This record gives sequence, structure tokens and C-alpha cells, in this order.
Amino acid sequence: MSQPAPVPAFRIIEQNSRFVVINKAPGISMHKDDQAAGLAMLLARELGQPVWPVHRLDRMTSGLVVFALSAEIAAELSGAFAAQQVSKFYLALSDHKPRKKQGRIEGGMVRSRRGSWKLTRTDENRARTEFHSASLKPGLRAFLCRPYTGKTHQIRVALKSIGAPIIGDPIYHEKEHAVPPPDRGYLHAWQLRFPLGGDSCHYRADPDEGALFQLPEMASLLRDEWCDPFALNWHGAAG
Repeated sequence: MSQPAPVPAFRIIEQNSRFVVINKAPGISMHKDDQAAGLAMLLARELGQPVWPVHRLDRMTSGLVVFALSAEIAAELSGAFAAQQVSKFYLALSDHKPRKKQGRIEGGMVRSRRGSWKLTRTDENRARTEFHSASLKPGLRAFLCRPYTGKTHQIRVALKSIGAPIIGDPIYHEKEHAVPPPDRGYLHAWQLRFPLGGDSCHYRADPDEGALFQLPEMASLLRDEWCDPFALNWHGAAG
């Protein structure tokens, strides 16, 4: 039997003289590790020029990442991220019922065991995430998350803290050793909007990997209720 073609590490969504936006595949590290070349190295190799990453996604997370094509643009974009001028929307799936269906998750982020993080009631390394959720079918819930800070594992820890760990999360989901295992970690960087040189740059990439992301109920949710995430109530959402 012939083997299926390998999934590309990324697809280029936008390429211009200032930056490149890609749709990252799940399971790819941003930087070189013991297993394979990292995303930045692969992209630089394909473009034939250096790239400057200005933010990152976890290995399990797919979706939109922007790379600058010069140190000057990298500095401007990094400043926008640091000043929380960048809007980010993530999609996630959980097979647990959350303790609240929408609202804000806020707290300090501190290191825990086995490379994990946990949320605290302190202000140390404070993280803030707001979210909406919708039931796709019994035992499966979709989350639209808007992080206002960019902490390591922020959304993964936030959803875990309300009793809804992400399906396929190798650290925060207690079914990480399920048989058969989930086909991916179900977290996707869906939309990204950032300012640059007086322009407002906005990109969207619907998830194209993972059987659960391809459910018709998910497509309907993105087409209808969540079609314009900016129009939803975020600041001070109830719950």
C-alpha cells in the first residue's frame, strides 16, 4: 500500500516585502529541536532569505504565524505584540463541559510539574484570556479564545482551569494516552490582526487538519455565529 503524502509544515498565506504570514501545521516546532528542523529554518530555506519570528505557537498548535523579513520590521511588530495592539483569535475543542460558557480567565502563570504551567491568584506573570463557547454535539464543545497577553501555554492552561482541557493536549488533558490517540491537539490560531506602518493587516486561516475540526457543525459555527469575532462581546463578558 502506498503511504499518504506527508503534510507540509506550513502554507504561505501572504508574502510581501515586509513580512510573511503562514498557516503552521500541528506538530511542528517553531525552532530546531532534536527531531527536525524548526519552522523558522524551514521557512527561511524555502524563501532563500532570513526571517525574524516575532511571536510563537506551541508545537501542538496550528494556524497563523507572522515572520518579519527585516530586523526593522521585526522590531516594529514585536513592539505591537508587546503593547497588546495585536488581536488574536484561537479555536479549541474540548470533550469536557466547562464550568462557565463564556467570560474571562485571568491570573498569574507559574511553572508546575513536567513542563506544565498553572494559573494562580497572584499578579506574577499575569495572563488574561476571554472566550466564548458553543456545543457542537453531545460531549464536544468549541471555544473561541481571545488572549490579551502572550504567555507560554496561556490558552491551554486557561481552558484547563475551567475544567475543559483541549482534546489531544499532551500535557493538560488526562486522556493523553488514550487508545486510539487523538489525531492532533485541537488548538488553532484562527485570525490575526496587527498594525504596521499605518496599515491594519488582518488574516484568517480556517483549520484544515483534524477530523473534529472538519465536522459540519464546526463549519456552520464559523460561517454563522462566529463569522465576525470582532462583533462579539469581549470586554467584561458575562460569566
